[in-house]
Amino acid sequence: MTDIDFTRTARREMLIGESASRLHRIGGFLGHSFLLLLTSLSAFAVLFIFLFIIRDALPFFRLQGFHEFFTSARWYPSSAQPEFGALAIFVGTALVTSGAVLLATPLGVAAAVCLSDVLPFSARQIVKPMIEILAAIPSVAYGFFALIVFAPLLQERGGLILAICVWVIGAPLGALGTAVASDLGTTWLSGSSRKIARIALALLLGGLTFAALYWLGVRMSQLHISSGTNALNVSLILGIMALPTVVSVSEDALYAVGRELREGSYALGATRAETLIKVVIPAASSGILAAVLLGVMRAVGETMVVWMASGNAAQIPEPWFNLLEPVRTLTATIAGDMGEADQVTGSSRYHVLFAMGLCLLSFSFLCNLASEWAIRRFKRARATG
Repeated sequence: MTDIDFTRTARREMLIGESASRLHRIGGFLGHSFLLLLTSLSAFAVLFIFLFIIRDALPFFRLQGFHEFFTSARWYPSSAQPEFGALAIFVGTALVTSGAVLLATPLGVAAAVCLSDVLPFSARQIVKPMIEILAAIPSVAYGFFALIVFAPLLQERGGLILAICVWVIGAPLGALGTAVASDLGTTWLSGSSRKIARIALALLLGGLTFAALYWLGVRMSQLHISSGTNALNVSLILGIMALPTVVSVSEDALYAVGRELREGSYALGATRAETLIKVVIPAASSGILAAVLLGVMRAVGETMVVWMASGNAAQIPEPWFNLLEPVRTLTATIAGDMGEADQVTGSSRYHVLFAMGLCLLSFSFLCNLASEWAIRRFKRARATG
């Protein structure tokens, strides 16, 4: 091969290499652009949902203003002179959600602690899927149970049911709290004196807890519930529905703390209770907070259960924290009134439902941001710790 032929061959190979490199860059750019577009679809969907709801919510605020909507409890959208005071609906939503969170948070966190640090691995593999099955049950099935089964029981034997709930839930929690308190309260002692003091303190706290539970159960058994479709009914069912979310996320956060912190705490002489209370739970606090926020979102966004079993009464209970009165929530109002309001599209009754949807969506969005912040903080703490 002559020098001229070699030069031509080298130039041809160089041109082919440049063409292949150009095609590779173009293919990489197209591939990255396609993946970016797919990733951005969810963000664009959320943005368009916000824009759509804001577009139909703003006409109501232009016509009616903000004052009546947020400060008045007079909800009469179909009267001759309609009134759109949604304060009672906001109070009902907050009351139902708070009740569900108060039920799901301690039970969920306690169950997560039990799964991560108490039960053996074989039992955990059985118990955790059983808890997560609760999330697979359709919400309408929960609604039928709340309306057909639980509401009559609550109306006929509500006091007895509440007393049983106090004893069933309070007894294990009281026993756990007594064990932890007696263990932490005698850390300054050592040897046999600590054992004697721990037993004496456990007996004292156990007796006080039993007396308090007995008194509270007797008071609860004397209650008379006029209607079984009330905030308590919905709160209990929503708490059960939010329980799998709280348990799963909290257990993952506790499990992700790692064995190193636990073993280091044990090596320094801490007991299991001290390790859980002072080391493991504080280290997983951001993940537990995210679990609680996700449970709040699960409760506040539920529609079928609150529509079927809350009583749908647009009133503020007396007193406002009374869970035994019928209430109405934002999701139930939107679902129940949209069919009638749709026939008068363009009216205030139509746009007020979008105003409620905007408030609900904004709250859920803020909770989601807070949960993401908590999860990132937890991951950052794990990486630096």
